[in-house]
Amino acid sequence: MIDLAQLDKLIRYEGGVNRRLFLAYAASLSAVPWLGQRASGKVQSPGFSSDPFRVGIASGDPSENGVVLWTRLAPEPLTPNGGLPSESFEVGWEIADDEAMKRVVRRGTAIASPQLGHSVHVEVDGLAPDRWYWFRFRAGDAESLVGRTRTLPVADATPAELRFAFASCQHFEDGYFTAYEHMAREELDLVFHLGDYIYEYGGEEGRVRKHQGGEIMTLADYRVRHSQYKTDPLLQAMHRRCPWLVTWDDHEVENNYANDIAEDEGVDPAAFLMRRAAAYQAYYENMPLRKESLPSGPSLQLYRKVRFGKLAEFNILDTRQYRSDQCNGDAVCDINDDACAAENSMLGSSQLKWLEESLTKSSANWNVLAQQVMMGLVDLEPSEERRYFMDEWPGYVHERRRLLQLCADRQVKNPIVITGDYHANWVNNLRLDDRRTETPVIATEFVGTSISSEGDGARFPRHWQETLADNPCVRYFNQERGYVSCTVTPREWRSEFRTVPFVSRPAAPVTTRATYVVESGKAGAEA
Repeated sequence: MIDLAQLDKLIRYEGGVNRRLFLAYAASLSAVPWLGQRASGKVQSPGFSSDPFRVGIASGDPSENGVVLWTRLAPEPLTPNGGLPSESFEVGWEIADDEAMKRVVRRGTAIASPQLGHSVHVEVDGLAPDRWYWFRFRAGDAESLVGRTRTLPVADATPAELRFAFASCQHFEDGYFTAYEHMAREELDLVFHLGDYIYEYGGEEGRVRKHQGGEIMTLADYRVRHSQYKTDPLLQAMHRRCPWLVTWDDHEVENNYANDIAEDEGVDPAAFLMRRAAAYQAYYENMPLRKESLPSGPSLQLYRKVRFGKLAEFNILDTRQYRSDQCNGDAVCDINDDACAAENSMLGSSQLKWLEESLTKSSANWNVLAQQVMMGLVDLEPSEERRYFMDEWPGYVHERRRLLQLCADRQVKNPIVITGDYHANWVNNLRLDDRRTETPVIATEFVGTSISSEGDGARFPRHWQETLADNPCVRYFNQERGYVSCTVTPREWRSEFRTVPFVSRPAAPVTTRATYVVESGKAGAEA
């Protein structure tokens, strides 16, 4: 639930909604997910006039002995209710240890209720650790395609290798999701999606593809937008290949929002929280998340930890829900006193404490922050004037320094940061202050470019040489579209930057544009 003291402050906002109305609204939203876990009225199991699995199937948040299986019934996905009546439907599921689904090891039924957009989140347990499985769903006389998933190694295992990819920023109107076509050809254990899974903007003419409707504001709007993205066949195919671990950035709600503050600061915070509640619920409905992430009004617990034996520990962060407002008016400017203020927080006090405890107690060989916005202090202006994005960690440098200082003081083993958001690839060697290059490197950041956002990219955009020369912390920069494929062993971390030359039309080829390696026990990346 949202903090009541904060709520009191919000509902006293001059000209905002009244206290009784907002409390009633928040309470009703909080109850919705729990209603969705049981049938409301008669449970249907009919035939369907068209495929009810048109938004696909997926798995996610694996553990040593289980995984989440996900689907949503939506025979007409671009309608607010998916083409279904406001009734609950029974959905069968099964998981097997062979692709032909002959050796079923677990099966059961779940309820797809209208309160949760007819989504299904099955938390399967009792599986063997560190192995592959296959799964599918049935509803009435309809059967889904078969997906592949896996469990994780046990906590004290010492895996020889982990292969995963990370991606972000897939603007539907800007281009095709060709990167997923190539990603699906790799033998990956996991995929991390680091935010901007959807974009909230209204449809525009003359784009590669067009969003349905205007800017999304309501639960029905967000549901349709998620459905439109989910109908992409390349995205669906990648979801069927292996389990995903997801977190959001800003566009799942609204560009550059911060906690309860909209991009337009004239918006009543209480009214914005209503929009945020709708967006968060739609996000949960459309992602393979566990019950721990059930939304409660305008709040949703998303930060969490995943261990791949003793090889790697991933701290999946939420840098939007709890952050303080961007300083300097969310401008691009120098790192001034406002940017250095101790009260600026990207993570919020509870998440920060959780992360510090996680890093301190970890016994993993590689300790990873999977998060949204760039941590490197990169000056974007190749001149005497210094310019940094205040929406990123340069606007929260006190908290950034605190985290890196902890890694140095507590000798956190092999800290790695994987980042989305930027629509460009970067490799950054991180220091307490990246502007002081005489100080030691503490961690390495790999920033992934977008899947499609900003359309066809450029390998060498203008000023890139000057930008690199002005930022010794930067080891690599590229502005094509694509994803990052990582191979992790006890001895090294290898990040390969896979890029495509265009997304404005289908079938672009893929190139491994660069490869950077971090040796275990030696901070900093080398080509």
